Amino acid sequence: MELTPGRQRLIFAVIVLVFAGLGLYLFTHRGSGGTPSAVGSTPAGTSASAPSSAASSGASVPPTVLPSATPASTVGGAEIYQWLPFTPADLTTAVNTTTAFAKAYTTWNYRENAAAYGASFNGLATATEITSLEAGYSTGGAAQQRTAGKQVSTGSGTVTQITAFASGTITFTVTISQQVTPAQSTSLAGPQQYTVTVVSAGSAWQVNDIELGNPGNQGNS
Repeated sequence: MELTPGRQRLIFAVIVLVFAGLGLYLFTHRGSGGTPSAVGSTPAGTSASAPSSAASSGASVPPTVLPSATPASTVGGAEIYQWLPFTPADLTTAVNTTTAFAKAYTTWNYRENAAAYGASFNGLATATEITSLEAGYSTGGAAQQRTAGKQVSTGSGTVTQITAFASGTITFTVTISQQVTPAQSTSLAGPQQYTVTVVSAGSAWQVNDIELGNPGNQGNS
């Protein structure tokens, strides 16, 4: 279905709202996966039995009402996903794949060869992209600097927006943070923005391309 420019702008605006809801949903529910959540913790020095005192005195304690964390998928009664080439589940899977890829992209150590580095992307990237990443990892100058400095790197990424989409493909802007020890003399300080494209692979999504958003930075691919 051909979309008019006005409808395309509306869809992109709604996508921003969906992502805001999705981010809130992931944040408020991250404790369910086994990670301690600070949101539901009891403040230091506060007795956990305090509500019972109010009950014994006859005071009525109203239940806590939390804002809905479910991302809205409708606008004016219209289901926005009928205009998009992916489902809510597709979007969630694509985002999770992208963030897992960003972590693997920035996690390496000088003892690893290119094949070991490439293996960390199995299931997260296409075979073509893994080959490209391995080639970048084994580039002479970068490899020599890693080995000589006995460098170890860790990092993570956060999806900040959708920049493009089509049937079977979504392109995200991703903010990636990386910590190299000892520090690379040529690296830029602070998080960097990348453009990451994922493609549909059956019921999964895989990264097909990653490009640096800021010229001059030396990435792994």
